[in-house]
Amino acid sequence: MAETVAYIARYAEVIAAPLWARTTVTSVRHSGDGYAVVTNQGEWRCRAVVIASGACNVANVPALAAAVPASVTAVTPLEYRNPDQLADGGVLVVGAAATGVQLADEIHRSGRPVTLAVGEHVRVPRRYRGRDIQWWMDASGVLDVRFDEADDLARARNLPSLQLAGYPDRRAVDLSALSSRGVRLVGRLAGIRDGRAQFSGSLRNHAALADLKMNRLLAAIDEWAARAGLDGAVSPPERFAPTAIATSPPLTLDLASGEIRTVVWATGFRPDYSWLDVPVLDRKGRIRHAGGVVESPGMYLMGAQFMRRRKSALIDGAGDDARELAAHLAAYLAGRHAEARARRDAPSGPGLRPAAATL
Repeated sequence: MAETVAYIARYAEVIAAPLWARTTVTSVRHSGDGYAVVTNQGEWRCRAVVIASGACNVANVPALAAAVPASVTAVTPLEYRNPDQLADGGVLVVGAAATGVQLADEIHRSGRPVTLAVGEHVRVPRRYRGRDIQWWMDASGVLDVRFDEADDLARARNLPSLQLAGYPDRRAVDLSALSSRGVRLVGRLAGIRDGRAQFSGSLRNHAALADLKMNRLLAAIDEWAARAGLDGAVSPPERFAPTAIATSPPLTLDLASGEIRTVVWATGFRPDYSWLDVPVLDRKGRIRHAGGVVESPGMYLMGAQFMRRRKSALIDGAGDDARELAAHLAAYLAGRHAEARARRDAPSGPGLRPAAATL
């Protein structure tokens, strides 16, 4: 993390942009043929605006959280800091994407019994054929798949994050690894009734599907490695044992019995656009856009999930997206400049309409 912070600080110095730190945007709204950006340090007027406020601003807690008994403390990943803030006793972690498996691993290592509720998830190995899996996905082009090439873009944008963690020892945190360490696996949390959590019976199917997709990814990587002539420079192909699932995972859990003292809602995040006063949000509160070009002239998006590429929400995915959107933005501004000049120079008189009226 320290290296990442230092890199970003150095980047700001190198580009020497007029960076305003500790500045909170409270509103972005239409103003004339551009936008007004209201902040706690003043107001700016601009012809174009780029929204790069992130995709994970607010914890996405399901409505059934209201049914958790009062005796059980509920926390989100944004509130969580370390296991010491949790009560002694069992912990139910709901959600098995990257955040869920990381917290389940850390909390279990603190000595607290952990139950992990698992729905759809994406399993990949931390290392494959001697290299980090992220290296393979980047080098083979998996992360470069474009939004207009995806078979089901809506689904691709809603896939859970990979079950990975950035531990120095590169240890695995997939379901098999957690189960072997003593984490209890149950199915997706389907409801809470009279203090009892109810889990779906689809755990085995979700795990089998994740294993299938992982093996397809590894096969694609192997094919690319062979074409690239890397077979002699890396370890041989390998496959991993299927996810270990208990014969009969529990389908219910009494949250009021005292066994569970804390519920951690690792159920994903969503962006916060409460400050955006421009009608570009869909019914789920997400910005309508095509590859980062928002449905409002002069407005652009950066950093959203699978915005232009599969890597759009990753730090190293910003560069390629920024180059393409910058070109679109420059063309838009050049067009607006030409339009303004045409309006200024257009003759006026009987039988002639202003140029703006024909647009």
